Amino acid sequence: MVLGAGAGLGWLVATTQAAAKQAQRHSARIEDLIARMTLEEKAGQLGVFGDRFRNLPGDVNPTAFNPDQTYMADMIRSGRMGGLFNGYGAEQARYAQRLAVEESRLGIPLMYAADIIHGFKTVFPIPLGETASFEPDLAERTARVAAVEGAASGIHQTYAPMVDVGRDQRWGRVAEGAGEDVLLNERFARARVKGFQGSSLAAHDALLATPKHFVAYGAAKGGMDYNTTDMSEETLRGVYLPPFKAALDAGALSVMSAFNAINGVPASGNHELLTGVLHDEWSFAGFVVSDYTSERELIPHGFAVDDRDATRIAFLAGVDVSMQSGLYNDHLPGLVRDGLVPMARLDQAVRRVLRVKAALGLFDNPYKGMDPAVEAAVVGSAAHHAVAHEAARRSIVMLKNDGGLLPLSKGQTLALIGPFGDEVDDVFGPWTIWGDHAKAVSVAEGLRRSMGRSGRLLIERGSGVETAIPGGIEQAVAAARQADVVILSIGESAKMSGEAQSRTEIVVPAAQQALAEAIAATGKPVVVLLRHGRALALEGAVRDAPAILATWFLGSQTGAAIADVLFGDYSPSGRLPVSFPHRPGQQPFYYNHLATGRPELPGESEFKARYRETPNTALFPFGHGLTYGQARYSDLLMSSKTLAWVGQIEVSATVTNVGSRAMEEVVQLYIRDRVATRVRPVRELK
Repeated sequence: MVLGAGAGLGWLVATTQAAAKQAQRHSARIEDLIARMTLEEKAGQLGVFGDRFRNLPGDVNPTAFNPDQTYMADMIRSGRMGGLFNGYGAEQARYAQRLAVEESRLGIPLMYAADIIHGFKTVFPIPLGETASFEPDLAERTARVAAVEGAASGIHQTYAPMVDVGRDQRWGRVAEGAGEDVLLNERFARARVKGFQGSSLAAHDALLATPKHFVAYGAAKGGMDYNTTDMSEETLRGVYLPPFKAALDAGALSVMSAFNAINGVPASGNHELLTGVLHDEWSFAGFVVSDYTSERELIPHGFAVDDRDATRIAFLAGVDVSMQSGLYNDHLPGLVRDGLVPMARLDQAVRRVLRVKAALGLFDNPYKGMDPAVEAAVVGSAAHHAVAHEAARRSIVMLKNDGGLLPLSKGQTLALIGPFGDEVDDVFGPWTIWGDHAKAVSVAEGLRRSMGRSGRLLIERGSGVETAIPGGIEQAVAAARQADVVILSIGESAKMSGEAQSRTEIVVPAAQQALAEAIAATGKPVVVLLRHGRALALEGAVRDAPAILATWFLGSQTGAAIADVLFGDYSPSGRLPVSFPHRPGQQPFYYNHLATGRPELPGESEFKARYRETPNTALFPFGHGLTYGQARYSDLLMSSKTLAWVGQIEVSATVTNVGSRAMEEVVQLYIRDRVATRVRPVRELK
């Protein structure tokens, strides 16, 4: 059907009017609910708890509950719970929602949340690895798939994306972010929020995004998770706040507060940041949720006397929703009755939560996404795995390829050696709760599929991740001697990256390093497949191998993607979003550091900013990545040689593949502000 201009305009006006009427209806309902709610019910809307309704059929008899489940059901019926998180599927979500909507006094729906960080049943590369694609559109697509799968399982909100800038590779959660560069963090934050939320939060396949951890959680001293952060206002506003602003500008309506103290004030009790920056400066219209019991942790911080005091401080600072601790249920009603928390502040927080529930469409359809039949049809589909395959191979970074060892021939005898060769337990990486291992592709399986009957594949573990295997090295060496090329699959396990996995020695574990040295001694050419959730300081035979691929944790299609790159069916296009140091002692280490008054220059004296034992440079720098093609840049043009106070310069170039293989080139532009009123970074990606 073809619409004339008038008809099209009429449709637009009608749609706008309908949306306005719906907003008015929701607003009226919210105000009516707030007017009728007891203090206990108001506090209940501000508490979320881990789901305990596991393995229960939808028509379960409540008398069969265990004590945890009975307690949760009673809380929902009494209106003392606003939401659940990390549940077990559409059927059980529907059961809990029925308790809230049909058996509680006011019928306010629950909001289901989950830690969907880099995929649901279909798992994508860890966010740090995916950022190596330098392609925000890819991150938007993978977040969209994750949202479709999560929403089909009854989930409404994801505790993602993590938008903490990660400049210290000792910190385990660098795996969950977009690396060390501010611009990349902004672009990927925006893309992931758009992917999770889609075109409308009310849609059946949308997830509310929750950028975290507000703020500067990634700058913990010593790279130790949960540790204190201390920084200048300039660094806070120039480095750590911009990704959050980008996420909110993309439409995020919830934010998670952090565990750390920043400049002496715990993030979950920081009024200046939670209210002053988020709401007063940025006009944020959503709600703030604490990280897991972080409001209670004001006590060990020495910032609150007891649970009641911690509740008062966190709530008045701007934490609207308490995760898991139960403090708001226990103490907010009494604090309001005693005049220590204004009723207006309580109503404000409840209003923020209910408005988001309305935006999600839960007042109109509280059971959206809670259909087990739809869940079974959508989750883990072939189309979703195709996206995972593409994302995985775009995330691989070729760090070295001396002598053109890669790509390999499928007709060769290959020895796949290392603890990560023929397993799928670890391919997902950290923070994957629901990943389907049955559909995951190991490195060995990917090689087998690609080689077919053309070549021969020998497989030996050689060592464990952190411990030796008796006789393992000898067996691995024997296999290596039979091979034309050795593929050494080594690095970190999933348990060595992520939350609470800080490391002082960011190197390949000693047992695997010994294996690598023994394999190198055979004289066989070696390709290192590095599995990791952070940049590592590579040593000895690992560093000196002729070919190295940074393969991160690539998710469901790990083996298929690696085989594509190894055999040349796909030319690697990834670029490093973090700098690989020479030594662990260089941390924190990042390319865009501020200029110093005594920079190290060739041939100058020792009285410069330098180390005695280690170069100032990176082993593999930010933005590095090789490919099978050969790009030639020409016709570099600038629209102007001077930049106005308010203005822009356009830079263009012709990029030509002069090699014999198809390739994709990540074009990178860096600037340096040589003279300014503040010391500026030596390089900045633009």
